[in-house]
Amino acid sequence: MNRYPLWKYLTVLAALFIGLLYTLPNFFGESPAVQVAGAKSTVKIDPSVLSRVEGILAKNNISSTGAYFEQNGPVGTVRVRFETTDVQLKAKDLIEKSLNPDPADPDFTVALNLLPSSPNWLTALSARPMYLGLDLRGGVHFLLQVDMQGALTGRYDSLASDMRNTLREAKIESSSVERADMSIVASFGSADARDNATSELRRSMPDMVFTDSGENGGQYLLTGRLSDTAITQVQSYALRQNMTTLHNRINELGVAEPIIQQQGADRIVVQLPGVQDVAKAKEILGRTATLEIRMVDDSPSAMAALAAGTVPFGLERYNDRDGRPLLLRRQVILTGENLQDAQPGRDQQTQQPSVNLTLDAKGARIFRDVTRNNINKRMAIVLFEQGKGEVVTAPVIRSEIPGGQVQISGSMTAQEAADTALLLRAGALAAPMEIIEERTIGPSLGADNIKQGFNSTLYGFIAIAIFIILYYHLMGMFSTIGLAFNVLLLLAVLSMLQATLTLPGIAAIALTLGMAIDANVLINERIREELRNGASPQQAIHLGFDRAWATIFDSNLTSLIVGVALLAFGSGPIRGFAVVHCIGILTSMFSSVVGVRALVNLWYGNKRRLQSISIGQVWKPGQK
Repeated sequence: MNRYPLWKYLTVLAALFIGLLYTLPNFFGESPAVQVAGAKSTVKIDPSVLSRVEGILAKNNISSTGAYFEQNGPVGTVRVRFETTDVQLKAKDLIEKSLNPDPADPDFTVALNLLPSSPNWLTALSARPMYLGLDLRGGVHFLLQVDMQGALTGRYDSLASDMRNTLREAKIESSSVERADMSIVASFGSADARDNATSELRRSMPDMVFTDSGENGGQYLLTGRLSDTAITQVQSYALRQNMTTLHNRINELGVAEPIIQQQGADRIVVQLPGVQDVAKAKEILGRTATLEIRMVDDSPSAMAALAAGTVPFGLERYNDRDGRPLLLRRQVILTGENLQDAQPGRDQQTQQPSVNLTLDAKGARIFRDVTRNNINKRMAIVLFEQGKGEVVTAPVIRSEIPGGQVQISGSMTAQEAADTALLLRAGALAAPMEIIEERTIGPSLGADNIKQGFNSTLYGFIAIAIFIILYYHLMGMFSTIGLAFNVLLLLAVLSMLQATLTLPGIAAIALTLGMAIDANVLINERIREELRNGASPQQAIHLGFDRAWATIFDSNLTSLIVGVALLAFGSGPIRGFAVVHCIGILTSMFSSVVGVRALVNLWYGNKRRLQSISIGQVWKPGQK
């Protein structure tokens, strides 16, 4: 009656083993570390950089507790752990001076960080500690203000160019088309030309509202403004694009679990757990690239000037990825604003790796005209980072390219094609931003938060254990073991999911303890009730667990529904609480019903002539 089949005992043992294995890394803490990443998107981090870093440390007699190279897609990161923060700071300075001989133009970003201190054998088994939030681990917090006026200004500049092209294609003469604050003003020599332009522009530019602005000095004026709906779309796009760009740049640097969230209509919150260097964190946020497409001047006079070390008027000198100089025209043909997508692929004829670009309608039209007029000339794709430009590639135009589908191919490997596509796809900021608030939470404060949260949970557990053992005796001991099993499983699942634990999450763990013991109280009281009704001890155990299950399921289901609602509609700390709450409900049901039942069956199941159960005082009707 009260015996589990072998497979159920093995299931509980497997859960216990997995719980111990994946919970263990959380008790080793974190070590001070130095993280090396590329300061430019064109700088690759590979195992050779790890060898250079290890050589620098060995040359200066600095010992580390571990050095690692991690690959995150096409982006690599080198991390080195140290015993103390003093050694960490000394190593950081040496590595930075050695890798960046020119501080004004650094190739590598060397930042302070924290890394798990788990032994290598646990890491090899993919047993990693759960991520800790900013309030527990320390790090930096930024609040950024997006310049919506700047976004609108850029949009109006683009629309002014579109208006000129539209009027030129419609063969309508205009004296000027210029942006005037938050509007575009076009002037015409006659009222008929203005009326024709109004009809044409309203048809081709539906997002704008055009009004007759009267006559001024013999010129007939037409003013265009974005509609309210279009303004909202521009601002929403600017916010989304900036968040996407920040995600791309921060994720490339390997910051664990960065938090990038919208706050209000024009602000973005960025949290970088574990990063202690505020200057480097600002540098990470500032790593936003701008893409430009320009024509290369390969004329004999330009080549002669380049060989002589001079730059002719109207040209600019840039280096390609191999360090070769090129002379580019100042005129910008297209920018990253016109790029919709960039994906790696292969040339259908030569099967060589290539990068396939998709342009928007405006970019496709401009690109078609430029390629038609510049066949057999080179076009350069320039990436600007931190105010400095570098030529990513400069292919030769073989034919007119219509439709906005552009293929870049040449002497590149498949990995280089994937890297180039990533760089181009990362994009630039759609609107300027400024940091209006910054906070640094030191690791010592995070450690204090962890200690206080751990102590509150521990003392709560001890109080519950003392009460439950005094009140239910041996069955209370089984309940306490089941409660510890529940916490073990909860921490293991959070570690396996690589969830982020915050202070609200610790509060959810404490709440889970109270809810989990509630299930054991229901079971024990049900067993007592069966004993009061005259059932034998074995029958009371069997009926107690079976009949309490329905009540346990109903109460936990309602709590789970609330947790899912918090997870779906909440944000920030609320979601952190909801994740732990939902997982805790599931683990508590397993540990209370299956885990504790396994212990009770092992202890009492083989006793055929069981006379009593150690479950405390069983009060019967009429008993005094």
